Amino acid sequence: MLRRTKIVATLGPASSDRRILEEMIRAGVDLVRMNFSHGTAQDHQKRAETVRAAAAAVGRTVGILADLQGPKIRVSKFENGKIVLNGGDTFILDAALDGLGNQQRVGLDYKDLPKDVDKGSVLLLNDGMLEFVVTDVKGPQVVCKVVRGGVLSNNKGINRKGGGLTAPALTGKDKEDIKTAALIKADYLAVSFPRNGDDMRLARELMHAAGGKSMLMAKIERAEAIPALADIIDASDAIMVARGDLSVEVGDAAVPGLQKRMIKMARAKNRLVITATQMMESMITNPIPTRAEVSDVANAVLDGTDAVMLSAETAVGDYPVETIEAMARICLKAESEDEKQTIDRRTAAQKFTRIDQSIALSALFAASHLKVKAIVALTQSGSTALWMSRINVGVPIFALTPVPETLTKVTLFSGVHPIAFHSHAKEQSEEMQNAEAALVGLGLVKDGDLVVMTIGEAVGKAGHTNTMKIVKVGDHRKR
Repeated sequence: MLRRTKIVATLGPASSDRRILEEMIRAGVDLVRMNFSHGTAQDHQKRAETVRAAAAAVGRTVGILADLQGPKIRVSKFENGKIVLNGGDTFILDAALDGLGNQQRVGLDYKDLPKDVDKGSVLLLNDGMLEFVVTDVKGPQVVCKVVRGGVLSNNKGINRKGGGLTAPALTGKDKEDIKTAALIKADYLAVSFPRNGDDMRLARELMHAAGGKSMLMAKIERAEAIPALADIIDASDAIMVARGDLSVEVGDAAVPGLQKRMIKMARAKNRLVITATQMMESMITNPIPTRAEVSDVANAVLDGTDAVMLSAETAVGDYPVETIEAMARICLKAESEDEKQTIDRRTAAQKFTRIDQSIALSALFAASHLKVKAIVALTQSGSTALWMSRINVGVPIFALTPVPETLTKVTLFSGVHPIAFHSHAKEQSEEMQNAEAALVGLGLVKDGDLVVMTIGEAVGKAGHTNTMKIVKVGDHRKR
């Protein structure tokens, strides 16, 4: 059974070795996430080369997601690395402190914090583990009372409950990292903490200026992003439901509903979506997931996410390969229980401005009403495959393309499987026969199977898909 839901794995010390990477790809990784919070441009370039070499060795296509660090809204360092705070303590977040922190105060990487808060503001540190309430702002000093104490260590993050921190989504470092992402030909570029669609539009301008072709992904992790969701999605190619910081800012109880809403909105707008954060967290140190984690992954699949993502589990965990195997198993089982969507006159009633988009829906319509083995999109840009992937009719979609960038891009499209295809045919009929032969050769279809194919009349040109044909495999050889 071919898995529809894609698996994204974050690279780190536990997954940088070529041998481990190959095992992870065999286990089911479709896309790797490179966290630009760590490492140099040279590190990222070397790692991208290793990923591509490992994928080639295994014989699978794997995409690359470059994830920008975003603004460093965090405390600085302590003399002894950490302190312990108790409820009722007074503690100062000091934007003017250049030295190391102590039991009374700590410096800030985010120097504008005093401008963004006032008396009564609630600050959450270390992913919400600690809670402070601001009692006073004295110039560069934010005086706080500890409401919920605990351990506070070097470089832990700061969130304001309800949002309101004005840090720009793209820092100077991010702008340089966009050039690196373009250099390594990342398939996706994730922008951290976007507040609105303009943040994404700026990132796209910078990517294009650097000569990159990455698809843009907005990480939804700020409270301010929620009322601007429609604008952000419109300005992006994909979104990530980044449940960590989002949970801290809007409250953990709000996140499950927002997850469902965001997935639904993204699919309705023909955008991709990754569900992320703590999906298999216990497997950082344990070889099997908890029952709650199994349900979490399965529910994301049933919600319609394109992909589920692993972070620390594969970056620093003890069981990166086992975690991927477990996630793949859960996805497959959830997909077997998922209701397939039948396209009828009501769902097909939307109006189209593009011929290729209407052809994509026609292929889905035919596949949902006939006993079809596969949908085959002969594509240059991948757009037809993307539109097909928005509705699950229970039939695998094979994207056949000679374009390397399209092969790796479609690794994130749910239900779409990339196949490198070079036929050099001049006529449409010959191209389709060659595609059929390729699928037979790979053991994906056999004589007598029905296959829905889409192709452009101008063979080999992007944006020209204008033909859908239902083919019985092997028929042309009998004529």
